[in-house]
Amino acid sequence: MERRFATLGGIFGALGVAAGAFGAHTLRSRLEPDLLAVFETAARYQIYHALALFVAAWMSGRGIACARWAGWAFTAGIVLFSGSLYALALTDSRGFGAITPLGGVAFIAGWIALAIGARRL
Repeated sequence: MERRFATLGGIFGALGVAAGAFGAHTLRSRLEPDLLAVFETAARYQIYHALALFVAAWMSGRGIACARWAGWAFTAGIVLFSGSLYALALTDSRGFGAITPLGGVAFIAGWIALAIGARRL
């Protein structure tokens, strides 16, 4: 799991930087300010949780079972939260906003799992 979460962290981190640059340089003139803010939120949370995946990888490498839960929760959160916000911003289809809270719950669950796991360090 350690390698898997570190790899996912690197991939999601790189994609988050690319999304942020795409938003700043390409979408700034094409999206309304409120939709651009939504896109930027998606990229920012993706980067935060890509870094959290590295923490989950490190803890997983120390045999802390909660870290696996955290890693999968962060992965799901990135896909659901950031993915739905990217889709909402690019399509202006507000239906994607119904998915976003599921990703938020996954992020929260991941942080709680890390906190539980940290007590075992």
